[in-house]
Amino acid sequence: MKTHLFFCFCLFSVLTASAQSRPNIIFILTDDLGYADLGCYGNPFNETPNIDALAKDGIRFTQAYASSPVCSPSRAGILTGKHPARLQLTNFQGGMRTDSTSNLDPAPWKQYLGSSEVTLAERLKKLGYATGMVGKWHLGSRDSCQPWQQGFDYTRMITKNGMDYYNYEIVSEGFNLNFADKGSTYLTDKLTEYAEAFISSQKQPFFLYLCYSAPHIYLVPRGDKLKKYYSKYEKFGGKYNADYAAMIESVDDGVGRLVELLKKQNQLSNTIIIFTSDNGGVGLPELGPIPTSAGNLRKWKGHVYEGGIRVPAIFYFPSLTNGSRTVDSYFYNLDYTATIGDILKTDFSTPDGKSFLSLLRNEASFNRGRLYWHYPHFSNQMGRPAAAIRDGDYKLVYLFETEQTELFNLKTDPGEKTPVNDQNKSVEKKLKTELFAWLKSVNASFPIQKQR
Repeated sequence: MKTHLFFCFCLFSVLTASAQSRPNIIFILTDDLGYADLGCYGNPFNETPNIDALAKDGIRFTQAYASSPVCSPSRAGILTGKHPARLQLTNFQGGMRTDSTSNLDPAPWKQYLGSSEVTLAERLKKLGYATGMVGKWHLGSRDSCQPWQQGFDYTRMITKNGMDYYNYEIVSEGFNLNFADKGSTYLTDKLTEYAEAFISSQKQPFFLYLCYSAPHIYLVPRGDKLKKYYSKYEKFGGKYNADYAAMIESVDDGVGRLVELLKKQNQLSNTIIIFTSDNGGVGLPELGPIPTSAGNLRKWKGHVYEGGIRVPAIFYFPSLTNGSRTVDSYFYNLDYTATIGDILKTDFSTPDGKSFLSLLRNEASFNRGRLYWHYPHFSNQMGRPAAAIRDGDYKLVYLFETEQTELFNLKTDPGEKTPVNDQNKSVEKKLKTELFAWLKSVNASFPIQKQR
């Protein structure tokens, strides 16, 4: 009997030690934050000292990609490691735009992430992680599609007026109303408060999926943050949006608060922090003035050109990454699940993701291979049905309405200004063939030819 008890005690001790040694994971996802919006990415107007500090002590990626140019598909890809085309979730929830002048109707698609899909939260929960989701979900309206049905123990989800930062509602598990604001509490600050509450309550390794709604339109900043941006507005010739900058600063404040809390709890050194965006920023007037641009990149949210899919991405975990680096190798957000699994020495493999742990450790060269995008819809930002493939330096864009292709060499032309089809016919043919073979392999839905 004593031997049995001793064995149980030893086993419990080993399991407890193993769980405690696992790093906490905070995944911070912003909404429509553009590639060139942060100080550490060269923005001279927006003030983001806390996010910049993560980049200074971590890895800043220059060629990180979203798997879709709009939010819901990109978020589904992050959580499952599956491509939105494979999931049949290729547009944002509620996106039903058509174009009467086009020869095509948009492809059919699912407006939710199926409850049978296995999320990163469910994977981590099996390893003993506490799981929390705060902010924007946007992956289905039915109860079976909500975060509390997808592996999250703690939920504080925006349900009403997610684009109105002073008139919104937050619900917890089971759609129980947790907080309703009528003009008193800024939404970004409230989400940070919930994130702090979740972190503070944990006695075990935790995974926090923190989805800020900012800086998504409407552009509603905190009034006390505007003065300095309007004071320097003319200095930059009106190039930058002061309201948008103030909204980004509130996100940066939240990042700073979380880092300080982790320091206070002596958990910062054992916490992975990933900071990124769901897609590119909005570069045209949409429900107000133009929020931003993608610098020298082409287009913006809703397009499969670089401005719509290349995003800022920072990975902070100095004990793994051995200091600060800027990394030019490319990957996309389908790869986070497999990479986190690799860090935890657990198989989190997915059909479309690839671990970039070797890249984080700087142990060897990383060849991601082909990336794919499929957006067979009309976006609110004037994007049209298109697909794309990247392999090495070359990227091919296929336009469904005209059946034309555009081939770019991103090494020499990251802004996609000049197609190089004529000089590289064999590359164009090869990538087009591979793109359509992949679309067939994932059973992708295509735009529908209109009957004339």
